[in-house]
Amino acid sequence: MADKKPQAFRTIREVADWLGVEAHVLRFWESKFSQIKPVKRAGGRRYYRPADMALIGGIKVLLHDQGLTIRGVQKIIRE
Repeated sequence: MADKKPQAFRTIREVADWLGVEAHVLRFWESKFSQIKPVKRAGGRRYYRPADMALIGGIKVLLHDQGLTIRGVQKIIRE
C-alpha cells in the first residue's frame, strides 16, 4: 500500500491487510454500518475511498480495541 497515493482507492484486500482483519469482516461491517459505502466496479469488486478507510479504522478501534458492541458503535455513529 506504500506505493499508492493517500487519496487512491484501495481494494478490500488492501484494507483488510491494513486493519489486520479478514476480508469477510469488512463485508460483515458493511452489512451492519450503512455509512460504509465502497465503490463497486465490474464483477462486484469493492474499492474503498480514503473517507471509507477512516470510518472503518474508527469502527475497528471501537469494536476491537475498546470492546464496544456493534450496537454500541452504531449508536455512536448515529449521534
